[in-house]
Parts: sequence; C-alpha cells; structure tokens
Amino acid sequence: MIPMKKFFEALSLKYTIRREYFTVLAPVAVAVLIVVLAYFSGFAGLPGQGNQAETSDRQKAYEELLKQMEDEEGGEAVPATISDETEPLSSPLTLDHIIVIAAIVAIVPYAIDITLEKRRTRRKEELYTEFLFKLSELMRGGLDPIKSVVELSKTDLGILTPHVRLAATAMSYGKSFEEAMKAMTTTLKSELITRYTLLVVQASYSGGSTSDLILKASEDMRSIIGIEREKEGSLSQYTFIFYFAQGIVFFIALTLTTSLLPFLQDLGATSFLGKGNQLEDLDFTVGFFHLIMVNAFFGGLIIGKISEGEARFGLKHSAILMAAGYVACVLLLIPAGQGPAPGDVTLKVISGNGQQGFPGLPLQEAVVIHVADKEGTPKERADVRFSISPSGAVKPDSARAGTDGRVEVKPILGPDDGPYIITATSEGVTVQIQAVAKSEGG
Repeated sequence: MIPMKKFFEALSLKYTIRREYFTVLAPVAVAVLIVVLAYFSGFAGLPGQGNQAETSDRQKAYEELLKQMEDEEGGEAVPATISDETEPLSSPLTLDHIIVIAAIVAIVPYAIDITLEKRRTRRKEELYTEFLFKLSELMRGGLDPIKSVVELSKTDLGILTPHVRLAATAMSYGKSFEEAMKAMTTTLKSELITRYTLLVVQASYSGGSTSDLILKASEDMRSIIGIEREKEGSLSQYTFIFYFAQGIVFFIALTLTTSLLPFLQDLGATSFLGKGNQLEDLDFTVGFFHLIMVNAFFGGLIIGKISEGEARFGLKHSAILMAAGYVACVLLLIPAGQGPAPGDVTLKVISGNGQQGFPGLPLQEAVVIHVADKEGTPKERADVRFSISPSGAVKPDSARAGTDGRVEVKPILGPDDGPYIITATSEGVTVQIQAVAKSEGG
C-alpha cells in the first residue's frame, strides 16, 4: 500500500494537471449549457415577462372592445362583458433567475478550490519552517546539506513529505543541492517558500555557520506567517461590514417595493399625470433584483481584495452573498413586487358593466363587485383594488367589502372618446369591466 501511495504521489508531482480545467472551464461550460437549454427550451422567459403578459392581456381585451365598437354601424350598442370570471396572475421563471443560478454554479467550484489551496499552501509554509529548523539541527550535528535532506526525507513531514523525498531522490542521483531544492519549491507553489529556499541555497555556498543562517531563516519565515495571519484577522471586520451592507441594500429595496413604489404606481394610473404615463407598468422589482445580485458579486470581490490581497479569493463571498440574496429575493422581494398570490376568492361583476358615459366624468351607475370564497360565501372585509385604462381614475382606488361581500366604486372615464377597461383585483385574482366614453355630439 505504501509503495503504491508513493508511486501516485510521484506521478501527481511529475505530471501536473491544471486544476483550472476542472474548477473553471468545466463549471463555466455547465453554466452556459444551463442558460442555453433554459432559454431555447422555453423553460425560462425574459425578465419582466410576467408583467408583460398581464399588460398584454389587458391590451388584447381593449383592442377586442375597440374592434367591436368599430363593427357597430349605429354606435349605440354596447359590447358584451369582457369577462366576469377570475383570472390568477402568473409569474413564470425568468432568464435572469437562471443566469444567477448558473453564475453561482460557475464560481463555486473555483472558489472552493482556491480557498482550500490557500489553506494547503499556508500549511506547507508552516511545515517548511519546521523543515528548515530540522535541517539546521542536522547540519549543526555535522551533516552536510545533502545528507541532511536525505535523512529528513525518511521522517514524516506531513504534506511536505513527497516533495522532500523527490528532492532527496534527485540528490541521490547526482543532482546538486541547489537544483534539487529549486525543483522542490516549484512543486510547492509558494512565493514565500521559494524566497527562503533561495536564501538557504545561498547560505549553503557561503562561509560561516550555515546552520545558524538556516535557523535564522526558519524563525524569520515563521514571523512573517504570523504577521500575515494577524493582518488577515484584523481585516476580517471588513467582511462583516460588507455582509451587513448587502443586508441593508436588500431591506431598502424591500421597503421601497412594499411601501413607496406601490404608491407611485397608483399615482401613475391616475389621469392627472397624463394619458401616456406608464409608471404603473414598470416592474421595479426586477431592477432591484438585478441590483442586489450585481452588488453581491462585486462586493464579494472587494472583500477578497481587501481582506486577502486578491479579488479572486473573494469569489467564495460572492457565491455566499449571491445565494443568500437570491433566496431572500425569491422569498420576500419578488412576491412583494408581484402583489399577493392568488387567493381562494372569486370576483363577480354584479352591475355597472357595459356602461356608456361622458369623457372626463364619473359613470352614472356604480360598478359593483361581489367577493366570495370558493364555496360562494361572501368574504367580508376583503380588499379590492381598482384601475382603469387607457386613462381615467378610480377614486378611491381600493375599497373593502362589506358584510355582504360587495364593493362598489364610480370610475372616472378619461378625456377621450372610446372604450375603457376597469380592472378589479383582490388577493391576486382579477376581473375586468368595460365602459365606453362618448361625447354628447359624438
């Protein structure tokens, strides 16, 4: 078993396969494949597709109503009801979600690999200080550098053992102390070890007490490792600051989504802001979602640059922040932006549908909506929101059902002649009512 282990150790050191092939290229290829398959298979739609679908349904109903009016020769007949059946709001998985998941899949393997590799390198450096200490002790006992390395190769040096054994074998076959030690540092892949190995090689050719110089190098190297560890510990507080800042960004976006933006979108639906105002159709949640993901990715890189000296070591923080941010967005932010999920309610138009009124004035007859549960029992105190398109206003734009489950409002038509669609929504369920504006001389 032991000779076989030595064989594989020597084989892995002699024929080094770049880990980046498995930790970078393969995950990136998998991530790209995920995005391509999701897009071309139709599994994921484009960002904002759910909101566009809802808007297109309303636009389609409006166009159908307009066509029906054009078909009426006298212009007196009012078209039939658009719909008095409830429609649940849908929100398909969009491509930006798939891209975020694919990005996490792409960076996690490399982030884990470089983190573990850094720990292995740090462990090698710590063991190398012990190697130098033992080397100096053997040389102090009268052995030359080559024999000292050969003797050390017979002991257990942890993860340094295969490297030292290869160096000792090279010396046994005629390689000089300098050549063997430099070859060993190449396999160890540590700038700190390389620097102190060159110092040891120079000390072996200098006069004076070589063992004392090697001992001094061991102590100096141990001090540098300690200083690096203290520096990383002192900078770790910035990691907490960035994580805390990411949380603040998320809660600001959540607060805006649940409090301020619904109010602004309600304003966008009113007529005094103008007929062309499209604020109510903007999906701010998608923008907030993208902002949180981008901030998480680059925030992690900044953490790595500040705390560990290289941005690539921050990829693990990017993956953690992106994964946590994505879960938080899916559970809290995105549902808040979409409004309440479809509930166990039904909406039915009792009266007020198909009216004809004057532009810019309220309808003569109130629009009455009945809210009930799935069993048909009136749902008391159910909140119903109203909107009207392409222009106009519903004041108030929300009302609460009474004990009989009824809600009534008097929408104000827009300033232009033509058809209008009034939409009532409760617990994610909608129903549409139509009306026609016609001037007195029209």
